[in-house]
Amino acid sequence: PGMSSVEAMVESIMSISLARRIARPGARALAPASRAFSASPSFTVEFDTPFKAYMCDGPGMSSVEATKEEVMELWSTMYKMRRMELAADQLYKAKQIRGFCHLYDGQEAVCVGMESAITWKDSIITAYRDHCHQLSRGDSVESIMAELMGKSTGCAKGKGGSMHMYMAKNNFFGGNGIVGAQQPLGAGLAFAHKYRGDGSVAFTLYGDGAANQGQLFEAMNMAALWKLPCIFVCENNRYGMGTSTARGSAMPEYYKRGQYMPGVCADGMNVLAVREAVKYATAHCRSGAGPFVLEFDTYRYHGHSMSDPGVTYRDRTEVAGVRESRDPVNKARAWLTDKAGVPEAELKAIEVATRKSIDAEIALAKAASAPPDSDIIDCIYVGQNPKMFVRGCDMSKSHGEFGVSC
Repeated sequence: PGMSSVEAMVESIMSISLARRIARPGARALAPASRAFSASPSFTVEFDTPFKAYMCDGPGMSSVEATKEEVMELWSTMYKMRRMELAADQLYKAKQIRGFCHLYDGQEAVCVGMESAITWKDSIITAYRDHCHQLSRGDSVESIMAELMGKSTGCAKGKGGSMHMYMAKNNFFGGNGIVGAQQPLGAGLAFAHKYRGDGSVAFTLYGDGAANQGQLFEAMNMAALWKLPCIFVCENNRYGMGTSTARGSAMPEYYKRGQYMPGVCADGMNVLAVREAVKYATAHCRSGAGPFVLEFDTYRYHGHSMSDPGVTYRDRTEVAGVRESRDPVNKARAWLTDKAGVPEAELKAIEVATRKSIDAEIALAKAASAPPDSDIIDCIYVGQNPKMFVRGCDMSKSHGEFGVSC
């Protein structure tokens, strides 16, 4: 009730996405188009950057067929993520978000393209640039923003913040604040999938900076020995904090870093290229052939975190150049107008409706209360004994009964 036709369209697009992602492993990547729109003819999208392959043939295509319905879902999801991250930027500058905050704007095609090729039966674990992955796994803008602002209605009850998003019910396992810590955990998720025989794949995401971590190579070795269904995904945004790949990596072809496992490098600013690369890698893993390495050549517009202006190790001209020539959201939008014939007015109406929806969810997050002080000692253990002793900064501030364990 009270919902405009454009808002209803946006809601319909999101419901299609939800229906697809909870499907069985290997299910069709996108729901039938008729559920939101009448079917439309496909059109060809050329890939400006060819796929690079190592120890495999790779997707081996220079273009792909897509429909208006497919691209509309991909574009609208990326646009929503972009607006959410820009809103987080403003809230941080207004001091309503504090602490660490790593934004994902510029890299949306990696998250959205990957999700369009898999389901929520597949596992994902990533580093601390995780807000959009949380959204793609079914959480709301309200919940994410509440978490960023330290509110009790946040996805981690306001106690995790930017780096510790989590949604285990949809197989998203964070959100990890320690560089590279998620890499062996991702191999462990893949081990669990193989042990259960459920046909799912684990995606272990990390940046180009963390690609030099020793634990990555240990995890890769075990994954290869045990033929685990693990896809190691390097989101190469060109800078590990303030260090360029040229200065930080002796061999910056990260898709070859597995040495004994196949890899593919794809344009991480093209959502359809990402989707096709992920389809190829998941087919490899689901066949029982073992792990795979994906590298996505992408770019972050913000600095490493909100405390980093991002212009001391690169200049504004470089950032502006990427926005002009490679922006993933604008690229998908251009496909809709130029190839699918979607009127400009229709897309603008969707953008307005999306901004309005995000503003409403942020207002709810702002209105939520902070967690009570007593919550600080909750959730240390599952099924925690309420009398468990937790030492305070001095003994007089301790909780529970001395000597009582979890």
